[in-house]
Amino acid sequence: MSYDPDNIFAKILRGEIPSEKLYEDDDTYVFMDIMPRTDGHCLVIPKTPCRNMLDATPEQLAACLKTVQKMGHAVMKAFDAEGVTVQQFNEAAGGQEVFHLHYHVHPRHAGIPMRPPGKMADFDVLKQHADKIRAAL
Repeated sequence: MSYDPDNIFAKILRGEIPSEKLYEDDDTYVFMDIMPRTDGHCLVIPKTPCRNMLDATPEQLAACLKTVQKMGHAVMKAFDAEGVTVQQFNEAAGGQEVFHLHYHVHPRHAGIPMRPPGKMADFDVLKQHADKIRAAL
């Protein structure tokens, strides 16, 4: 299976679709998930094309995980969280829906389950959450 340069995350990287940017470096881009399963749910993606971890280079994986760690600390601080959940899915059978490598970073609190998938965020609330994360960075 080949990389589709018209996937939604590739369009975000090219500026064709807006996103609520949290962080960016030479290799990665981080933005808020518009269907958050937790308050502060964000996505870390490489700036270069790859479908998922199965075809990513070691350099892409290393860059993403470095940023995932940075964002894990930031969302925990921003939301006074007790932990962080990181999710990464590969291919349709593995739960992947957007075929550009991405990591979900969720701040977590004991006893509070993640919300079900598929519910669009209130964009004013999403912006407030983004501001909290940017301040924590």
